Amino acid sequence: MLAALYRAKGAAQDVLRIEELPTPVPGPGEVRVVLAFSGVNPSDVKSRAGLSNPAMEFALVVPHSDGAGVVDAVGPGVAADWVGRRVWVYNGQWGRAHGTAAQAIVLPLAQVVPLPDAVSFEVGSSIGIPLMTAWHAVAACGSLLGKVVLVPGAAGAVGQYVTQLARRAGARVIASVSSEAKAALARTLGADEVIRYRDEDLGQRVRALTGGRGVDAVIEVDAAANAGRYGEILAFGAKVVVYGSGQPTIGVPFRPMIVNFATLYFFIVYRLGGEALQQTTRGIGELLHAGALVHPATRVYPLQEIAAAHAEVERGADAKVLLRLQAPGRRLPSPPGARAAPAT
Repeated sequence: MLAALYRAKGAAQDVLRIEELPTPVPGPGEVRVVLAFSGVNPSDVKSRAGLSNPAMEFALVVPHSDGAGVVDAVGPGVAADWVGRRVWVYNGQWGRAHGTAAQAIVLPLAQVVPLPDAVSFEVGSSIGIPLMTAWHAVAACGSLLGKVVLVPGAAGAVGQYVTQLARRAGARVIASVSSEAKAALARTLGADEVIRYRDEDLGQRVRALTGGRGVDAVIEVDAAANAGRYGEILAFGAKVVVYGSGQPTIGVPFRPMIVNFATLYFFIVYRLGGEALQQTTRGIGELLHAGALVHPATRVYPLQEIAAAHAEVERGADAKVLLRLQAPGRRLPSPPGARAAPAT
């Protein structure tokens, strides 16, 4: 099978290569997925660049966590009727060398989720990190009925989903974006008000929009950029759910936070587990079956142009960047040696 990989960390054009690798064979409790698309997330490009860890964790890395395709083989202990199912996958390269930037991947069955027939593989490859993050972030806020939620970065992939999910939960949504085009997008997704943070003072606008009370929740994409304002924008008992930060250290105003009984909740979607993970995948499945969400626009690159795809994400892509892993317009093929191992 063809795969993109790197053997050293660095600039995309310097380290990413396309090579032929052996088609993986599923072991006990695993399935093999022939992938149609691979999603490129900011965490993928940061990892390849060495920003999170300059050392190589493995001799080679096939990057990316998200993808979608068709199960074509199962290992011992997995029901044979999984073969032929359309699925989306998550955490493809978390804690392991081989991610989704390849024509096939083997994963534990728990990381493979059925994809409704009405949902495209492009969407399926886009939802792992962004929609799982958004779903858990909104759920972590508790009841949002009648509450006011601030969504920084509302035009990003996670922010678009957060805006929709918070609105569905009964919240009044205030979106924070950088441009009028992004403001228009946020409004179409359900934002009640929009703040253009480059042109307006975030704290003043939040207080004006809430009658001086502040917001009940912030679902935060960049804690380093915004934490200094929490004293101005949080209502009594507010909760900040943090899933991202542009810098490794954040500064929080102590007195306003303690006087207001504010809560900071940090999480990383890769490490969701137990009931939280089950609730997240189950909730996403229900939303997908219902066709209840508008999904971010996509921009697709062929596998051979992975370096260009990474570069676009690094520039701050205005669409969800994907890699096409099979020839366009063709039925999803099985890799060489496709088979269903007998279930035990």
